[in-house]
Parts: sequence; structure tokens; C-alpha cells
Amino acid sequence: MRKDRLANRRIRLLLALLLLAFAGTFLRAVWLQGVSAARLGKMAERQHRETIAIPAGRGAIYDRTGIQLAIGEQTTTVYADPSEVRQPRAVALAAHQILHVPANPLYQALLDRKSRFVYVDRFGDPKLAAAFLKKGFAGVSSYPEEKRSYPQGSVAAQVVGYAGTDDTGLGGLELQYNKQLAGRPGKQTIVRDPFGRAIDVLSATPVHEGQDVFTTIDHAIQTNAEQVLRSTVAQFHARSATAIVLDPSNGDVLALAQAPGYNANDANKVPLAEQRNRAVTDVYEPGSTFKLVTISAALSLGLVTPSTTFTIPPELRVADRVIHDAEPHGTETLTVAQILARSSNIGAVTIAEKLVGPRRLMEWIRRFGFGRDTGIDFPGESPGLVLPLSQWSGSTIGNVPIGQGIAVTPIQLASAYAAIANGGVWVQPHLVSRVGGRVVRHVERRRIVSPRIDAELKSMLTGVVDEHLATGTEAQIPGYTVAGKTGTGQIPGPHGYSASNGYMASFVGMVPVSHPRLLILVVVNRPQQAIFGGVVAAPAFAQIAKFDLQYLAVPPDDPKTLSK
Repeated sequence: MRKDRLANRRIRLLLALLLLAFAGTFLRAVWLQGVSAARLGKMAERQHRETIAIPAGRGAIYDRTGIQLAIGEQTTTVYADPSEVRQPRAVALAAHQILHVPANPLYQALLDRKSRFVYVDRFGDPKLAAAFLKKGFAGVSSYPEEKRSYPQGSVAAQVVGYAGTDDTGLGGLELQYNKQLAGRPGKQTIVRDPFGRAIDVLSATPVHEGQDVFTTIDHAIQTNAEQVLRSTVAQFHARSATAIVLDPSNGDVLALAQAPGYNANDANKVPLAEQRNRAVTDVYEPGSTFKLVTISAALSLGLVTPSTTFTIPPELRVADRVIHDAEPHGTETLTVAQILARSSNIGAVTIAEKLVGPRRLMEWIRRFGFGRDTGIDFPGESPGLVLPLSQWSGSTIGNVPIGQGIAVTPIQLASAYAAIANGGVWVQPHLVSRVGGRVVRHVERRRIVSPRIDAELKSMLTGVVDEHLATGTEAQIPGYTVAGKTGTGQIPGPHGYSASNGYMASFVGMVPVSHPRLLILVVVNRPQQAIFGGVVAAPAFAQIAKFDLQYLAVPPDDPKTLSK
């Protein structure tokens, strides 16, 4: 009896335990299917569904002749989910053997089960990636990705700019036209099996590919200008140099060159200071090239003619400043044309001080576009530095007319002279002609001087190059008439102007004068051995112009000088 009672007690205890287990299981099922059903359903859905972004192909950037300046190279990016990788060591070894990636760092990354994403090889060779993926490792997948490439290397690098690893423009035209180049990515919602393999596509949004950008840059003209600048910098041990080649009739920028340059494919290794486009972002005191504004104002206001004469003393005092010319001389008589041709500081200041005056001079400074953006389609343009009239002192009229105490960008000065080349009409400079099949914008135009004054200025600027005692004779080109102006601007320092601060040597000119096809500006920063624009920059202008005229097949307009 005792044994039967013990057996019954054990059976009842076992039954009670079974009833408790069943009740617990039942309550757990009720909880899972009722209270937690929605949450668990969403979790399961997330585990099997995945929305993948499909990047849009970035548009290419071309020069005016169709040469590629920036393109997208198709690559394959291989990645892994460490939580699903079953053979981390085998994956790392295979990646090293096939994809040529370091095995140890990858192996350590794959051991981190808390991570859900690790790059195995980014921007890899599609063929190598396909060979690696054939191994069928669990937790390893891939997606196509575009890598930005610059086939021309250093040519126009500061103009084109660059795009980052995420294919977003970070500088230059890549940044300016990033929205158009980038397009719009698509997406897919897919279902995966327990091993992470895609088995179905639930929905898809189409990709809108980026548009191509067509620039006004001419690859040949740009390449030659850069080569000439490199030679000039080396010859005069200069810090840097900039050149602009414009079509004055329509504002097309044919070249925007700099030296030193860099390879656009290595942009992430180059300091930002070397990447900026100095022609648009940097300012400098233009020196005598700015005398165009002073002389244009006096001619247009009817105060002088090219043949009006002035007595030019050895020096001229203006308030607390004493003005000298570059070459010492006694008292002499010069016409307005000779003042410009010989780049007389005293003559230019005399005209500005006695005839034009500060208020009217400021009006003409603004008329030529100084002190505000040109509106060129490039990021970071500087408006220059123009001292407000309210802040002028008694000596300001002694330095602004000769290009001191005012700062301009190379593109501002080039577009101002291009207006004279274009019959007195200023045309907005631009770097892009169209995006896709669409013309980018309406180019602004405005008249600065009358056709009569423009003809007088062209004749006077021709004298800068042709006259025996003029400053720009080194800019002469056999067979062509050239009109232009030299500039030698002192660089101000913390304590004012000093030779130790260095100079900016420049020349800006148009050719051929009878029907200007080219406006070329050359600026050389801190040349050594020689400092004058007529010695340093004018020969570089001539070299650039000779090549461009031949390349564009521009017929000579002064055949009698071909034998020079």
C-alpha cells in the first residue's frame, strides 16, 4: 500500500508539472500571437525584406570638342555581414588571393559579430569581384558602384574639380553642377532567404541617370596654356601663374590655366590651397592694367582725346603720397595715348585727379564690373575689393587710378578687357555651354563704352605693343596686330608696400585687333630676377596666342610683319 501511495503521489506530481508546463506554453503562445504578434511580424519582415538603393550613374564632363574631362568607371563593391559570415578566415584568405586586399585587417573585422556591414573591397575590378563571389561564401554580397575618374589627369584640374568617394561633387564644376551630374538614385525592395540570398523583388523605383555637362574649355588650348605657365614659373622662379583665354564675342572661356597644377585623380591627397581656381577666387592689385578704367572714363566723359597733351613732371605729390614712374625722367610732354603706351603713373593720376575726380572714377570702376561677381558658373567667386567712396582719403585718388589700393580677380580683369575687344560690349564669362541637350543660361550683355571710344581705346592699346618706347613690345606676334596692356602690381604687406613683398607681373591683350578672336590674360605671382609685366608676362601671352591662332586657323591681319 505504501508503495502504491508513493507511486500515485509521483504520478500526480508529474501530472501537475505537465499541467504547469502546458499552461506556460499556452500563455507564451497567447502572448506571442496576441500581444507581440505585430512586433514580431515586423521583425521577421525586416529579416527577410531589404530595401536597396540603386545609385544613378554620374554624368560625364566634356570639353568643347567632346574630349572627356571626367567620367564614371564601373566597379563592383564587395561587402560582408559579419553576423552571417560562417567562415571568416576563408573569406579573408580568398579576398587576399583574388581581390588583393590585406587579409589580417579584414579577418579581424569579420570576427566582430556586432557589426552588420564590412567592406571587403570597395571600387573593385568587376571581373575579380565576380571570381570571388563564385566562392559562394555566406554573408558576402556585392553591388555595382561608380568611381569618378579624370582621363586628362592634370589638364583643367582646378576647373573640373573632383567628386568624393560617394560620387558627390566637392569642388569645381563637379560641385557647381552636382545636382545635374548626379541624377536621382532608384531603389529596390527584395526578399531574401535565410542564407541572405535574394529570391524576389517586391517593388522598384527607376534610376534617373545624371546628365552630361559640356564645357567651353578647349583641351588643346588649355593644355598649351598650362605648359607655357609651367615654363614661365620655372624660368622666373615664380610662386605661381594664371592664364585665361576668352572668346570676347560670346564669353566662352577656352582656357582657365594655372601653374603649379595637380592630377585630379589624386585630389584627396592635394592640399585645398592648391586646388582652388585662383582666376576666380583670388584677388590681386592689378597695377597698370587698371589704367584702362581711368583712360576710358576721361575719354567717354569728353574730357580728353587720345592726342590731348599733359606736362608730366619727374614726380607728383598727392596728399601724403609721392607718385613716380617706373623709369626716372625729367619733365616731359606726353599725349594721353603715350601715357597709356608708356604706362605713366604720373600721367594717369594727373588725368584722374584733375579731370575725372573720385566720384566719377568710382562710377566707372563699377561700370566695368569691379567690386561685384562676374556671375561665372563656378563656385566661390570673389567680388574683389573696392574701397567705398566714403572711405577714400586724400591720397586714394593717387593710387586707385594706377591699380593700387584696389583688388580684382583675373576673371574680372579679363572680362573687362574682353569688352573692349568686343566693340565696347561686356559679355558674361562662362564655362559651361549646355547640360544634356539644354543650353544652360542666357548670357548677360551690357555696353560699357561707345563704339567710337572703343575704337580709340583699341588704337591706344595697340600702341602699348607697337611703339618703340612702349611697355608691351614683347607681346608682338608676327603677322598679327596685338592690343594690350602691361601691369606690374606691388603686393602689399602688413606694413604697406615693399619690394620684399614681391610683385604681380601681368599682361592682358586681344588678337587680332581688326577682328579680335582671343582675349588672353597672364598673371605671374612673385617672379624673381625680373618683375615687370612686359618682361615676364608679355612673352607668355605671345606663346599662348601663337599656338591658339594657329590651332584655330585664324588668318593673319598684318601679313607685312610675318618676316619679323
